[in-house]
Amino acid sequence: MLYRFISWNVNGIRACAKKGFKGIFSFNPHGLFIQEVKSNRKTYPKELLNIDDYEFYLHPATKKGYSGVAAYVKEGLVLNYQEGIGVEEYDSEGRVQTFEFNEFFLLNVYFPNAQHGLPRLDFKLAFNAKLLEFAENLRKKKPIIITGDFNVAHKEIDLKNPKSNIFNPGFTKEEREWFDTLLERGYVDTFRMFTKEGGHYTWWSYRFHARERNIGWRIDYFVVSIELKEHVKKSIILKDVMGSDHAPIMMEIEV
Repeated sequence: MLYRFISWNVNGIRACAKKGFKGIFSFNPHGLFIQEVKSNRKTYPKELLNIDDYEFYLHPATKKGYSGVAAYVKEGLVLNYQEGIGVEEYDSEGRVQTFEFNEFFLLNVYFPNAQHGLPRLDFKLAFNAKLLEFAENLRKKKPIIITGDFNVAHKEIDLKNPKSNIFNPGFTKEEREWFDTLLERGYVDTFRMFTKEGGHYTWWSYRFHARERNIGWRIDYFVVSIELKEHVKKSIILKDVMGSDHAPIMMEIEV
């Protein structure tokens, strides 16, 4: 079966809904995985709770207007669904959803931001380690897809101004080394399978007309365990889709 998956940090689903969020369904994805929804069931846009042919999943943060992940998956595809990774301090922030499909597990993840001045760097690194441990346990049963906003640009090629961002959140040595570890454990950054050159980003600041000038970062990914590498047919950035400070990303995989 050929699956088409889309991942998108919407930076607030209520704001994104007013900017044409529903248009993303024109791509007819088998699964749409969104991060930073900043909403719970009471505040989630009612017109988006029931989309024809899709099952809706929402894992909000305990704190109102913060974090949270959600997903729309074509009816009948999900065998099992789980929220969180079993650690309350992370799970209360609504960061991980796990979907079991016939052929693999897919994790929709909103990785923590280390924040300006790096006050949450240790929290993020601890989360990253636990998330990888969680994924590796699942991987004993089936291959893994991890998608979402990783909040890290892995290499200098993945952001416009690497030299001036070395000590900034999302480009610290520690965060980038964790991504190295992820790949060393047998995972693949699918975008780089098809696109080797720089200048391709998924997030731009709202300031200084950064998106128009393409001064951005690539911090959203589809990562697959190596067993799935040869099955990936496409991995692209939907750079022309507006509605958030992030662009959606799309992967097609045939298994």
